[in-house]
Amino acid sequence: MNRDKYAIMAKGCKWIVKEASDPAKVERLATEVGIDKVLAELLVARGVETFQQAMAFFRPKLEDLHDPFLMKDMDVAVERLHRAVTNKEKILVYGDYDVDGTTAVALVYSFIKRFTDSVDFYIPDRYDEGYGVSFKSIDWAAEGSFSLIITLDCGIKAIDKVEYAREKGIDVIICDHHLPESSIPAAVAVLDPKRTDCTYPFDDLSGCGVGFKLVQAYSQRFGVAFETLVPLLDLLVVSIASDLVTMVGENRVLAHYGLKVLNENPRKGLLALITLSNLEPGHITVDDIVFKIGPRINAAGRMETGRLAVDLLKSTELAEAMAIGEKINANNNERKNIDKEITCEAIEMVRTGKCLAGKNATIVYNPKWNKGVVGIVASRLVEAFYKPTVVLTKSNGFVTGSARSISGFDLYEAIESCSDLLENFGGHVYAAGLTMKEENLAEFARRMDEFIAGKVTDEMLTPVIDVDVKLDFAQITPKFFRILKQFQPFGPGNTNPIFVTENVYDAGNGRKVGADGVHMKLDLIQESQPYHQIAAIAFNMAHFYDYIKEGNPFDVCYAIVENYYRGSSSLQLRVRDIREREDII
Repeated sequence: MNRDKYAIMAKGCKWIVKEASDPAKVERLATEVGIDKVLAELLVARGVETFQQAMAFFRPKLEDLHDPFLMKDMDVAVERLHRAVTNKEKILVYGDYDVDGTTAVALVYSFIKRFTDSVDFYIPDRYDEGYGVSFKSIDWAAEGSFSLIITLDCGIKAIDKVEYAREKGIDVIICDHHLPESSIPAAVAVLDPKRTDCTYPFDDLSGCGVGFKLVQAYSQRFGVAFETLVPLLDLLVVSIASDLVTMVGENRVLAHYGLKVLNENPRKGLLALITLSNLEPGHITVDDIVFKIGPRINAAGRMETGRLAVDLLKSTELAEAMAIGEKINANNNERKNIDKEITCEAIEMVRTGKCLAGKNATIVYNPKWNKGVVGIVASRLVEAFYKPTVVLTKSNGFVTGSARSISGFDLYEAIESCSDLLENFGGHVYAAGLTMKEENLAEFARRMDEFIAGKVTDEMLTPVIDVDVKLDFAQITPKFFRILKQFQPFGPGNTNPIFVTENVYDAGNGRKVGADGVHMKLDLIQESQPYHQIAAIAFNMAHFYDYIKEGNPFDVCYAIVENYYRGSSSLQLRVRDIREREDII
């Protein structure tokens, strides 16, 4: 088969092997760097074509970070913060209740606390105040005689709230990374690399990343050694990984060094979460943040209060951190139970036709559902039905909820087309939140379904796995894997490479694992190379077990990972999908 034409269907997914790069570029890079052609192919596909570019890719440097003063309003923000610090003004650090917001608040609060005790923080209540800056928080700040509020991961749309603060004698510095509207708030300073009038060289920082640029600029202006900021990077990598911003450019540099801090000397709060998550200290990866650490931090705001997360992340005593961490861990366990229950209810609604929309979009509503988990449930429904999805409940007299999209579809645009029906909304291309009056619910569902019908093609409704290259097991040598690990940290824009190996079978030790036997552990052998046996884990794929156990051959699509268990490490294939050989098309 031609590599650029190779496509297979399995489990409803389409595997597409990417078109090959220029062979001359691949050959040259492989020779210059002294690496396997497959690894050179992966690099060229990422825009790395020379020895110098390869060294920059494999050896990120903090010196490569951009000058923070290239961000519009940074000079004004720094001067206003310095005036507040010098004059002992009361400063309020304000952030969203999710991972990005709470890490950002912990980072900026911890930094400012070095210079003044006149600083506090505020996390809005998800259920009482909702997302973003609230009037209630400004009243609280005014009553407490705060004269400066620094918003993190929110504020870019808070035009009326900033004006309300100004009327009460409170200045606002906004640090946000969301898309602005045509008008921006009249704050003292608005730091947002996505501003159309901002020429900052990298526009995909997380909210915590924008907060870090503020403290970097302050340090640069007022002689604070940059080395003292490095311990803050463990917070920043948790934000970058959890918020799914691109793992390229400045984010990749910050995440690389953040992982070093997280593995070598994490703050007490993150060490508590590492312990409670049963992770291997010193071997924490982006996946561990995304699937273990991040959800626990999020659970605080979903089930109780986001203040708990900040209290944990700014803690300097391990005993205190463990006590808070255990509360958050309990929140996470409760969240998982509720999330599972609601997901089952929502799937049943779709299957029995009791949803608001099920043809082009999945839109479900139950006023009794927990508001804190509807975003997770929306993601689960996308996995189940692979359509743009909105999950709604009722809170404070309004219908409110979260939306998740599929690859290639701009969900934010769809929601924006219904803005006249909404009280407020915000988010990104693939994830958004919204609030409306209940009487607008039916019309919202109708218009969303209609809008999506005109934009989503049948091809978009088929999940796609982008495969980097076909590979034989014999090519997975210790040197190959040692270099592949240096492609980390992985994330959007620099994903863990996906490989396909054809005509493999299980060596005979394959078994079902997991609470309900829904996963499989396999020892795979390629038929053409029977001496190369490789361990594999296949999550939620036990439906292939009988076929595999009978000794039948199959093709496997996977990422290569390092598995740590009780102090020892081993190479493992993390299976993304399986194709029975007779399914080749």
